[in-house]
Amino acid sequence: MTSSQDERPTLEDVAAFAGVSRSTASRALNGDANVSSRARDAVLAAARDLGYSPNQAARSLVTRRTGAVAVVLSEPEEVVLSDPYRTAVMRAGYRELAASGSQMVLMFNDGRDDHARTLRFLEGGHVDGALVFAPHKADPLPRALRLLRIPIVYGGQPGNITRGVHVVDFDNCDGARLAVEHLMDSGRLQIATVAGPQDQTAAVHRLEGWRKTLIRAGMSGLSEEADFTFEGGRAAMTRLLKRDPFLNGVFVASDLMAAGALRALHEAGRRVPDDVAVIGFDDHPALATAMHPPLTTVHQDPAAQVQHMVATLMALLAGETVRPQRHVLPVSLRLRESA
Repeated sequence: MTSSQDERPTLEDVAAFAGVSRSTASRALNGDANVSSRARDAVLAAARDLGYSPNQAARSLVTRRTGAVAVVLSEPEEVVLSDPYRTAVMRAGYRELAASGSQMVLMFNDGRDDHARTLRFLEGGHVDGALVFAPHKADPLPRALRLLRIPIVYGGQPGNITRGVHVVDFDNCDGARLAVEHLMDSGRLQIATVAGPQDQTAAVHRLEGWRKTLIRAGMSGLSEEADFTFEGGRAAMTRLLKRDPFLNGVFVASDLMAAGALRALHEAGRRVPDDVAVIGFDDHPALATAMHPPLTTVHQDPAAQVQHMVATLMALLAGETVRPQRHVLPVSLRLRESA
């Protein structure tokens, strides 16, 4: 004979089995730090032995928590799914949120229709908070999100907002500095760059780092803007070679564009690194090492970024006082055969 749903073990059963009060059992199951380790172990053992699982719907009514967190990528879907950095963010978001006991709700925000839908969903009580990646400076989403009452942590600077927000970012400017200084140290004196789209803050900072490093060394160089895609990098590198056939070093603002730049150099009969040294940005594990030659690149860790974002969000959800700030993660240079 099968048991009915009403015969499931209750919180009272767990408390009696563990020899504690109902309130102690409840606090132990909710991770209250004021419960003694002895009582907590007894309650957890009782819950395991009895097969007890809390009624999530009832718990949500009491705590007003859904157990879900939105990961919002404010980019066109085709861009998100073709960008190694974005896919790494999605994987890391799933792992980190699962480890914190939260369910990830993945959302793409592409255009006006998605913008309104995203706001309605986030303010509708479906999630406890959001991790948002909104890199475009003209994106209206970050300003609209400031009106919501859920905690939000941004991956990278959100649009033109610089104050009053929680941000976990990489030191993009310093990454460019590391790349250009390595090129100069290897004797490259004509250093160009394939810059990312200048409507994105990270790309602006990488171009700024390239330019400032050259200026400090009393040098100048050529730049061409592209769109963080393979074909964009290929076309930009072709334009640079036409403008300066004798350039011998290039800093490319993403690994995917660097793959396109390498193709353009090969098509132009330029040897890498003998004729032109190439450095990228991202250090994507499945991309940088697979290029020919393997790519020297600026290493950033999306998993570490998401880990910091989730930790900040969980602190906010726990009611801790967390001062809004831009937390900047360091980057490093990974040396391979391309430079």
